[in-house]
Amino acid sequence: MGKITVETCNIEGLKVITPAVFGDERGYFMETYNYNDYKEAGIAQEFVQDNQSSSRKGVLRGLHFQIHYPQDKLVRVVSGEVYDVAVDIRKGSPTYGQWYGVYLSAENKKQFFIPKNFAHGFIVLSDSAEFAYKCTDFYHPNDEGGIAWNDPEIGVKWPLPQGMGMEDLIISEKDQHWKGFRESLH
Repeated sequence: MGKITVETCNIEGLKVITPAVFGDERGYFMETYNYNDYKEAGIAQEFVQDNQSSSRKGVLRGLHFQIHYPQDKLVRVVSGEVYDVAVDIRKGSPTYGQWYGVYLSAENKKQFFIPKNFAHGFIVLSDSAEFAYKCTDFYHPNDEGGIAWNDPEIGVKWPLPQGMGMEDLIISEKDQHWKGFRESLH
């Protein structure tokens, strides 16, 4: 292996991956994904779709999940910085309802593996961010679920972008109307 290092998290299944970066005066090179290396690290999923979004400072997206067609996701940031969050919604899991967050940036080049049956969201901390991710199932537009990003039961501690307060966050109409954890999953 040697091309990636994998950090396990306090919630089973979540993994933070740091790829090896080879740099010199010209710039750098890294493999953003190699099936064999990921399989050796316990991530042997078959990814079928790649997505990318662009967001400006203060945009908060989430917390989203798929109801009948759950997806494993491998997420990373191509430019800028985000704080990325996954919430365990696996019924029967010892960490059900718990969350984990990680800073992902173009600078640290970390990736976050989020297995099926986790709600997911992120907040943009830099002036803008390009967010890219691989999925193990195709997008089904009528299969979206969500949990309120600010649900006190989950208690995500979202860092705020410099110079912004909670009232300055940019949240879609849909994301403003998700219900709390218990209401969304029962």
